[in-house]
Amino acid sequence: SLPIVFVISIFAGATTAWQANYQLEGLVSNRFLGTAVFKSIALELGPVLTGLVVAGRIGSSIAASLGAMRVTEQIDALSVMAVDPVRYLVLPRVVAALVMVPMLTVYSVLFGLLGGMYVSVNMLGVSAGTFVYGLKRFFYGADAVVCMTKAIVFGGGIGILGCYYGFRAEGGAEGVGRAAIRAYVSSAVFILLSDFVIASIAF
Repeated sequence: SLPIVFVISIFAGATTAWQANYQLEGLVSNRFLGTAVFKSIALELGPVLTGLVVAGRIGSSIAASLGAMRVTEQIDALSVMAVDPVRYLVLPRVVAALVMVPMLTVYSVLFGLLGGMYVSVNMLGVSAGTFVYGLKRFFYGADAVVCMTKAIVFGGGIGILGCYYGFRAEGGAEGVGRAAIRAYVSSAVFILLSDFVIASIAF
């Protein structure tokens, strides 16, 4: 997922810088362009876009792989052999999502800031020092906490929903495809809904 996150985040940061300059020009000093880019990327675009990428790339894959195991009765075979399918199949996937989505989100924020800085310096005439000043001037620890909280919640939701729909798959190959689609759609809705809830609580 990292190459996809890289491309999306670079262009998200670049677009955010351009739009922020357009909307704030003549109203606010360009010293705060770095602030606008950082707040947008760290609090919203970084975790949300990363979550949507992972939901499409990994969440649906989890559902498809577990769905294939379900329709071919491999999960039932584990139960017969006294192996807990949840502990053996679900737990590692959920833990991996909980760990990796925050890590990808950190990369997303960094890539987004680089994209925003590139546009600011090379296309909008803002010096790198001015951009960094705006970034540092209004950087709060709470911003990082909210960003990581969203990433952890999104990761857990993606892992759990992928496993849930994978375990419920039925009807052969067609059922596996339906499980993958449902896992992605439900994960996307969960990400957007939980994003609003967390933002409402935090701010």
